[in-house]
Amino acid sequence: MVAFSAAALFVALRVLFTATSSSAAPVAAPVAAPVAAPVAAPATPEVAASSYWLSSITRQGVAAFGDSNYQIYRNVKDFGAKGDGSTDDTAAINSAISSGNRCGQGCDSTTVTPALVYFPPGTYIVSKPIIQYYYTQLVGDALSIPTIKAAASFAGMAVIDSDPYMDGGANWYTNQNNFFRQVRNFVIDLTGMPATSGAGIHWQVGQATSLQNIRFEMVKGGTGNAQLGIFMDNGSGGFMTDLTFNGGNYGAFFGNQQFTTRNLTFNDCNTAIFMNWNWVWSLKSITINNCKVGLDMANNPSNQTVGSVLLMDSTISNTPIGVNTSFTSNSVPNGGGTLILDNVDFTSCATAVQDYTGKSLLAGGSVVKAWAQGNAYSGPTKTRVQGDATVSSKPSSILENGKVFERARPQYETLPASSFVSIKSKGAKGDGSTDDTAAIQSAIDSLTDGQILYFDHGAYVVTKTITIPAKCNVKITGEIWPLIMASGSFFADQNNPKPVFQVGETSGDSGTFEMSDMIFETLGPAPGAILMEWNIAATEQGAAGLWDVHFRVGGTAGTKLQSDTCTKNPTTTHDANPACLGSFMMLHITSNSSAYIENVWLWTADHELDLADHNQIDIYNGRGMLIESQGPVWLYGTASEHSQLYNYQILNAQDIYYTLIQTETPYYQPNPAATAPFTVQSQYGDPDFSKCTTDTCKSAWGLRIVDSEVLGYGSGTYSFFSNYNQDCLATESCQENMISVEGTSKVNLFAVSTKASTNMIIQDGKSMALDSDNRSNFCATIALFTAQ
Repeated sequence: MVAFSAAALFVALRVLFTATSSSAAPVAAPVAAPVAAPVAAPATPEVAASSYWLSSITRQGVAAFGDSNYQIYRNVKDFGAKGDGSTDDTAAINSAISSGNRCGQGCDSTTVTPALVYFPPGTYIVSKPIIQYYYTQLVGDALSIPTIKAAASFAGMAVIDSDPYMDGGANWYTNQNNFFRQVRNFVIDLTGMPATSGAGIHWQVGQATSLQNIRFEMVKGGTGNAQLGIFMDNGSGGFMTDLTFNGGNYGAFFGNQQFTTRNLTFNDCNTAIFMNWNWVWSLKSITINNCKVGLDMANNPSNQTVGSVLLMDSTISNTPIGVNTSFTSNSVPNGGGTLILDNVDFTSCATAVQDYTGKSLLAGGSVVKAWAQGNAYSGPTKTRVQGDATVSSKPSSILENGKVFERARPQYETLPASSFVSIKSKGAKGDGSTDDTAAIQSAIDSLTDGQILYFDHGAYVVTKTITIPAKCNVKITGEIWPLIMASGSFFADQNNPKPVFQVGETSGDSGTFEMSDMIFETLGPAPGAILMEWNIAATEQGAAGLWDVHFRVGGTAGTKLQSDTCTKNPTTTHDANPACLGSFMMLHITSNSSAYIENVWLWTADHELDLADHNQIDIYNGRGMLIESQGPVWLYGTASEHSQLYNYQILNAQDIYYTLIQTETPYYQPNPAATAPFTVQSQYGDPDFSKCTTDTCKSAWGLRIVDSEVLGYGSGTYSFFSNYNQDCLATESCQENMISVEGTSKVNLFAVSTKASTNMIIQDGKSMALDSDNRSNFCATIALFTAQ
């Protein structure tokens, strides 16, 4: 994601909220002194024992491209935390996170000091924020969820702070580049604080981040209640799921470029969700009970700050006002304030939707199947709508009990540590240089029912295809994103591409497969590598899936595709540096397969994460995600950025559902253009750009749909540069086209946001929707596009 301060319009709002929502200024923990390895305090007895496997599995993970003595796994009690409900554990917890010369204040980013920080059962009292350093997972015990309780004297922005503010208002990290974070399995308790202050999590993050299985306890009701569960003031994406908010003024105060949220429950909040600003936001399976307002997206009617919101498969009960909106029939910019309601139960609401003046736009008392406000297109015809919409026909294969199917990331809570098979114990080295192909394949082939293959943290070099037999019901999870690195001559020929991980031997192989917490990348150029070929057809809904699995090409230690070799070169017309080629394709979902994909980021690095210059870089990756499946395919919270030909292509496919997708066009284009250095491969249905007559036409497709049936709920497809120059933003013309619908495709695309593409959507080469007709707060936004 570009370090692009597009949200500067909202700084004043953020500062105002920060000043009034807490009685104390943010408190930043000091940076730990550099040491080779953490020095742990003597272990203290646990308040409650746990059989959760994560707490007792043998630890063999090593940062392959960092200090071999660096400690990856940390138990907060080994650093002195008591968890006894009375001791102030702030310093001990922050020590567990920061020890080991990690990436804290003054560090832009790094991937070589990851930390998996485990909280055993107990109640941890904190008086200042827990500072989550870069590349950190905070994981509570999944069997006996720990509580982090704010002391009555708590001073700071939030109990957990992902991006602290310094004096003067600057953050520790660039919010749009604040990647690779998790928080899961906690209760965060603010009830011991005065109702006039307190926040659970300050979550200012970008891609490859997640919140899961967290309950926020706040003071209920009362005058002057200012507590909130999540405070988000900025950022560029992410995913959260399975959260509960009890009490507080705001359950969640949201503001981010694009975000996917699923399965959130709000009880007894004044306002369940306050949408401060966004470009596009997806709310799926939301339950709101006994609040005053369900969703408030009317932040600033005269200066529309909300691009679009989708509310789907949700229930709002015993709440007088379901949605408060600032959309008006003549609002300027006229794309802002878009709202999509899809299968939302307002039965026990007096008003389903009102405008900011209190005027009812949609009465409560019923289930709303489909309702929209914004600009709608059927073909090239634009209509300004605010009312009932045509109900989308949803294929039965994607539904469960009348709602779109969803599944939480597996944590294997009930399995003992003995069920996990260490890849290092099976002979793999994970040192970033040894060829681990044979060891990995052997470990997969030897798994028995009930076993989970555990990738200890490391970098595993693969020089030939690894095959996952579908019938073997393989499950794989990693220790804070271990790396699978494609390397060697086997993956060198773009005219003869080969899969690195092949899930199922041939398309349509029946079985189950689960993978979580892994990263796929290349070690040097691999223009013939398909990082993952997905052939498996799940035996039941959601039984074959990826959760928190990311594809990352270049820009990090050990890849040999870094700023010292591949720094950007915008000054002259040039051919691509062959030393800076990435993969042929990141993820290929083949014709007879089915897939459940959640919080997956396909990133061709646009800048350096590890070397000191953190410069922008030219990495050339052929293709992002290709979907040819006959379904079902569910994409929850996925992003695909900076690939050359396209970021998403859906080809001859059906029963495809997404919410939501995000893309960025390569910053170097059109120098070289999308037609080089990867050449068009007709057997993969590549676009050939043969009808382009301008340079800006020869830029990567954000989304290309060919002869396919697609339900798309929310998309943010962006172009920020033309050959690294941003003058094109002034005229919103960094590229000519962004989304293409072709052939016999049947699509319903909701809440479509594009940036700096003259044509938002074209169909069979003809413009359907112009950026200039749909300007929103930052992007151009339309509520609905249909093509039959």
